[in-house]
Amino acid sequence: MTRIFLDATTLIALGTIGELKHLTSFTGELVIPPTIQNEITTEPAQTNVSRFLDQYAVKTTDPAVQDRVQQAKEILGEKEQNGDVSLIAAVLAYTAEGRPVGVVSDDQRVRTTARGLGATVTGTVGVVVRAVEKGLDREEAYTLINRIDSHGLHMTGDLREKAYSLIDNAAE
Repeated sequence: MTRIFLDATTLIALGTIGELKHLTSFTGELVIPPTIQNEITTEPAQTNVSRFLDQYAVKTTDPAVQDRVQQAKEILGEKEQNGDVSLIAAVLAYTAEGRPVGVVSDDQRVRTTARGLGATVTGTVGVVVRAVEKGLDREEAYTLINRIDSHGLHMTGDLREKAYSLIDNAAE
């Protein structure tokens, strides 16, 4: 089964508006490493992530990740283990064994590196599109995009239009 590692960027964007449940639209095991949890310090995102962990079968550890932390630090040029390092360590561990791995992040460096190492990558907009594919109403998805945009993940006009287009395609 695919493991899907969640980044603080998406957890904060969806957690701020109380819409983390849409992450369950993915097929696979969701994982929020402790280094990612530590990066979520704003409210209401922090409380909503805690509730999400309690309510859904979300993993918080993965032993395979620790084996690749040093390599991930070198790739990213980091001295300490942070959330980005944990995500890339997870990608390194899973792809080295030929196992599928996904990353949900809005951080361009994480997305580019993870994709280059063989992970499937999406972001907050991709979470909404996936929710539409699983039955979320198109108008509710538009509203969700607008709420995300107005509460922290500020989108360019082009990104918002792209999100609407992806939602339309998923709804058809």
